[in-house]
Amino acid sequence: MTTISASKKALVLLSGGLDSATVVAMARAEGYSCYTMSFDYGQRHRVELDAAVRVADQLGVVEHKVVGLNLNGIGGSALTDTSIDVPESPTEGIPVTYVPARNTVFLALALGWAEVLGARDIFIGVNAVDYSGYPDCRPEFIAAFEAMANLATKAGVEGQGFRIQAPLQHLSKAEIVQAGTRLGVDYGLTVSCYQADEQGRACGKCDSCRLRAEGFTSAGVADPTRYF
Repeated sequence: MTTISASKKALVLLSGGLDSATVVAMARAEGYSCYTMSFDYGQRHRVELDAAVRVADQLGVVEHKVVGLNLNGIGGSALTDTSIDVPESPTEGIPVTYVPARNTVFLALALGWAEVLGARDIFIGVNAVDYSGYPDCRPEFIAAFEAMANLATKAGVEGQGFRIQAPLQHLSKAEIVQAGTRLGVDYGLTVSCYQADEQGRACGKCDSCRLRAEGFTSAGVADPTRYF
């Protein structure tokens, strides 16, 4: 069993979905003492926040924080504007489930808490293989944000730089499922669906559900997802 060092802290963005749960487990396996952060940003699938609490508890994080935002105030996404339907079949280009500036805002707030905690590693579960094509999931974005983080903070200016770690960046969904399974992640606790009901049951039709189901099938791992 990996020994957790109290001095080796990581801030992990935890949505409550499959990918972010896997990242928490990966960070712990590397010996990090994990602090997790979720966002109540006006998402229609707010039940994912309950999943995040369950995952944080199962994986033994030091502290889990939920930050309230109002991204539905600007709209522009099927996840924050209920007048826009969530697509239930593949679409061309960047889908309407893209939330403008979401990962930029999330990472900025994570950066602030990490600096307060004295953590120099921020983990995020973005992926550029089996994903929906969001621009803020690409390696170029992660590299650019890390450079900005080290220009914009007291810690960065004083030479105690931050690292933005995206360990899932180049993994397929099947490889992510296999990695998390090896690390003991209980995927039955997670919620990935963009339009999950209040019990956390998935629609089985949206892009996130499709990628998740294909990942379990390709990985040869039983899918614990509950559907309505």
